[in-house]
Amino acid sequence: MLDKARIALNRIVYPNVGIEEFFALTAELGLGKVELRNDLAGGKIIDDLKPEQVKQLAAKHRIQILTINALQKFNLPSNLDKATRELKELIGLARTIGCRAIVLCPNNDTADTRSAEQSLRDTVAALKAFKSQFDGSGILGYVEPLGFPESSLKSVFTASQAIREAGSKSYRMVYDTFHHFLGPDEAADIEGKLDVSLVGLVHASGVEASLDKRAMNDAHRVLVTTNDRMGNVGQITRLVARGYAGDVSLEPFSAEIQGLDRKAFLAAARETIGILTQ
Repeated sequence: MLDKARIALNRIVYPNVGIEEFFALTAELGLGKVELRNDLAGGKIIDDLKPEQVKQLAAKHRIQILTINALQKFNLPSNLDKATRELKELIGLARTIGCRAIVLCPNNDTADTRSAEQSLRDTVAALKAFKSQFDGSGILGYVEPLGFPESSLKSVFTASQAIREAGSKSYRMVYDTFHHFLGPDEAADIEGKLDVSLVGLVHASGVEASLDKRAMNDAHRVLVTTNDRMGNVGQITRLVARGYAGDVSLEPFSAEIQGLDRKAFLAAARETIGILTQ
């Protein structure tokens, strides 16, 4: 289904090691792509290293940094000034370390009472506000719909509309298998209508717990196994059949995965890689 070269690791999969060890683990799995994050313990995207050091370590381990994940609440008007300042810093770091994109996550709060139409308009406004920064830097912005009920941007089709209305070639979206499973988009619509040229990255994680999907959250997200309830293989197969030729990044948040020892983690990751490349 996938060439192994298209599989990446999001740092949330094994966050308790330093960046160089994370790069080394990725390389040991035969992979060459990663995502970094700004929401790990301590809030430091590159730990205590200098950007030039991270770039050198990535070159040493033959690692490509796909994204920094993420600019949060990007489409909340009251947060726009703060987000604009934060984005400038993220883009500056991305350029220095050789990262190609910043993930943009929508507001995800039960206190958000905006209508779907207002949220769309605010999303477009934010993307237009960020446009000059992205267009002028060569860095891409990846809009990520979140399927939670409280999310202000749930659908890949709404994200597609917002990207088109923003009028910039610097935007793509993240298709997340977990959030697709929770969200409003139907498989038939993905198969028949999704413009995969707007998909910049796929996030993949599995859920095995016997829960109603309305009760699922990030803590239930594990690596993809044969017990996956979300149909990751089918979801990714549909995207590939539509012409998606980009990368698939493993993004499980479960403490069960994060707490594995090194040997067990490598074995579990290899199982997932085997399932996605069969």
